[in-house]
Amino acid sequence: MDFLKIGKADELKGRDQKIYRLLEILPGFCSWLILLSLVVLSYFRPILVAYFIIAFDIYWLLLVIYLMLHLVVSYRLMKKNLAKNWREELTGLPTVDIRVKNINGQDEIVKNVSWPDIIHLLILPVYKESLEIMRPTIKAIIDSGYPLDKIIIVIALEARAGQESLVWANLLMDEFGLYFRNFLISVHPDNIPGEIKGKGSNQAWAAKLVKVKIIDKENLDYNKIIVSVFDIDTVIYPEYFHILTYKFLTSSYPHRLSYQPIPIYNNNIWEAPFFSRVAASSNTFWQMMQQIRQEKLATYSSHAMSWRALSEIGFWSTNMVSEDSRIFWHCFCYYRGDYRVEPLHYPVSMDVCMDEKKLTTIKNLYKQQRRWGWGVENIPYLIFNTLKIWPNIPKGKFINRIIVQLYGFLSWSTNALIIAVIGWLPLFLGGNRFTSTVLSNNLPSITRTLMTLAMTGLVVSAIMSTLLLPSKPKNFGFIKYVFIVVQWMILPISIIIFGAIPGLEAQTRLMLGKYLGFWTTPKTRSI
Repeated sequence: MDFLKIGKADELKGRDQKIYRLLEILPGFCSWLILLSLVVLSYFRPILVAYFIIAFDIYWLLLVIYLMLHLVVSYRLMKKNLAKNWREELTGLPTVDIRVKNINGQDEIVKNVSWPDIIHLLILPVYKESLEIMRPTIKAIIDSGYPLDKIIIVIALEARAGQESLVWANLLMDEFGLYFRNFLISVHPDNIPGEIKGKGSNQAWAAKLVKVKIIDKENLDYNKIIVSVFDIDTVIYPEYFHILTYKFLTSSYPHRLSYQPIPIYNNNIWEAPFFSRVAASSNTFWQMMQQIRQEKLATYSSHAMSWRALSEIGFWSTNMVSEDSRIFWHCFCYYRGDYRVEPLHYPVSMDVCMDEKKLTTIKNLYKQQRRWGWGVENIPYLIFNTLKIWPNIPKGKFINRIIVQLYGFLSWSTNALIIAVIGWLPLFLGGNRFTSTVLSNNLPSITRTLMTLAMTGLVVSAIMSTLLLPSKPKNFGFIKYVFIVVQWMILPISIIIFGAIPGLEAQTRLMLGKYLGFWTTPKTRSI
């Protein structure tokens, strides 16, 4: 069995199934153990919990400072790359020899490769998104200034979405098809046994179709194709293909890399409600910080990789939800740790979660965050496959990755709740054993002081959010800028409602075997 294609425990049998099921339980069990232990100890050992809360608040303050420094550095790198003429950098690049490792780890050399040799394949999964969402994505590619005869577009539709999407895709082909080297529409059939209904299975179908109809048919060189997988609302900045091609040609082993831009949710940022803007901007800031910390970086949403690597691993798995990050972990395990993400420090623009009704937007935003939290399914996958290939891997690298992932998801689901809720429980549950101590009088003031200092993170976030804004539409006044700044006051609430709680729910569902299906975030624009 190909264990790298596992989606969940019930796809296995016997001892393997039991081990994988225990690993699925692990993250949720640890999160609930942390939270419930602190609740219980707040009654039986309130002084111990109080000291822990103070230490945790100090840790949180230091973490905020640490992350804000990373955010500022990442922002400066992004601005530097935006200001740089990547078209000039790329066209001035001499021919290069690309080093490729074959399946046995031996080097092969692809000689005298120049940038016009590189073909860009764009796979754009679609599920009921309107023509108003799809057209700007294609238009931005045309306006990028990159030679369009080097670009293959694949619109990946779902048969279950009905005929309307196919009509829109054909309209796009009629309008823009002749601009590109190839323009292909794929329709992913519904109810294929063993698949879940989601982006991963759609993308895999589209990739296999383009392989047969274009790449193999035209005998294109696998070593010279870069695949970008974009959510259909992704609008590229002008020199995305130039910097991506440059990074590919100047990397030591470009086929052992994924390439990650920064997702900035600017497409409808002015129209979106404040709580959606805060959640979206928070995610952007997190991705920016991750680009500085490469040891923690995995692929997310819109990203790129080589066709050679994608075809060697057999394309995306069709039985799991978090296909954007799973493709990285699949490659990481397949190549025995010899695979990493190359940050581009260059943005792409996407949609903020928004609906015509605010209540529906709240529900959709929560579901979106829960789906992102479902990335926790990669923890059992990574640990299980590490055990399977244990003798032949750099053990320290794998252990570090496992610890980082487990720590990240536990922090996601517990940190905000510890600070906002559990931190006050010794005062309410500790009784006279705690309220009669000096510490009980000092705990609120110490916590308040540390959290006030940590508010510097809000200030930096507010400033950064204004710096990342696109041009203001004419129908919005100056007061909108004020709201963009003031909205960050809700961040402490936002990271609980749209962070910790959906993250904890995702982990709890995995722990109980109540598996999530793929949920597509509805996309709406009013401008």
